[in-house]
Amino acid sequence: MLTDGALRMLVLLHFHTLGFSPVQLAYLFLLYELAGIVTNLSAGWIAARFGLTSTLYAGLGIQVLALLALAALDPGWSLWASVVYVMAVQGASGVAKDLSKMSAKSAVKLLAPSGEGGLFWWVALLTGSKNAVKGAGFLLGAVLLAVLGFVPAILAMALVLALILLAVLLKMPAGLPQGRKGAKFREVFSKDRNINRLSAARLFLFGARDVWFVVGIPIYFYAVLSDGSEEGNRAAFFMIGTFMAVWTILYGAVQAAAPRLLGAAKRPEAELIREARRWAGFLFLVPAALAVLIWSVGAPGAGLTAAIVIGLLVFGAIFAVNSSLHSYLILAFSTSGRVTMDVGFYYMANAAGRLLGTLLSGLSYQLGGLALCLASAALLIALSWAGAGRLRSA
Repeated sequence: MLTDGALRMLVLLHFHTLGFSPVQLAYLFLLYELAGIVTNLSAGWIAARFGLTSTLYAGLGIQVLALLALAALDPGWSLWASVVYVMAVQGASGVAKDLSKMSAKSAVKLLAPSGEGGLFWWVALLTGSKNAVKGAGFLLGAVLLAVLGFVPAILAMALVLALILLAVLLKMPAGLPQGRKGAKFREVFSKDRNINRLSAARLFLFGARDVWFVVGIPIYFYAVLSDGSEEGNRAAFFMIGTFMAVWTILYGAVQAAAPRLLGAAKRPEAELIREARRWAGFLFLVPAALAVLIWSVGAPGAGLTAAIVIGLLVFGAIFAVNSSLHSYLILAFSTSGRVTMDVGFYYMANAAGRLLGTLLSGLSYQLGGLALCLASAALLIALSWAGAGRLRSA
């Protein structure tokens, strides 16, 4: 997750300085998100068939290869040749990330203690720490780009990740499922209405985040903070990376604390389903208010930028509670025999939401700036709220 976050920031900022438009920057991440849809849909079956450790090892190994491939990018290639090549490498990175994430999330269902609130607590802790590490990766990517440059930064990350893969191969404890030969791919598609409705809510929730997060806010801050000089670019890279890191680390910290904030250990599943609806309503208010504020103020200034930063940090905290509730409910709704397939299907919807958000991020920013990105986020959250509103307790 550290290299995943760093790679995203490296690619975004490096190619923005090369003159890529917001829509072209969005293209760079499309295959990454599309690969996530395919990977999550198939990874649940692969893990059920071949075991959870196989998908974890594959995820780490593919990420090392993706980093090495990106380091081989030839600056003499044409614009569109570079776009296609980076899209392909990002696609491989998306496969790597989702194989690793699905493996870890599924293992929680099988390893977490069965006491009151135990599952929610462990899901929240894993998810929160994962996102905090990814947030640190955003800052790491921006700093490495400013200090080392594009290729040395990527090679350094590949080396560290290869050492981690070696350590995991040598030290992986026994106890995770080894797979079953009779697992059928068609079993991936759930017939449980709650799982399907929750997956739809998840799709729109993550679309609402990425519609401003992927392209909109980094490019907005770059326009506000950089004067176009090399020194100005470095300062802008650091500030953008810092914001993205702080936002994601805050998001992860609130995710980890969500069971305690909600008093989950003493609340039945039906009440937590109602909380998922309620927190989606709270989340809608933030991007809607920010969109109105930006449209009414017009020209960016220090005051408006400060309000956007504060508003998006509030968005991140409320978004984290929503995400944590979803992550608990998917495991609560699934059975031990289907957990990898249900989690894979659910994260397929998550990846589809990121793909939708990525597409809309570049397009919305190009057509209407950050205000339109945030207005689109509010609309997607309303759709997520509608999906959560149809969940029913067992």
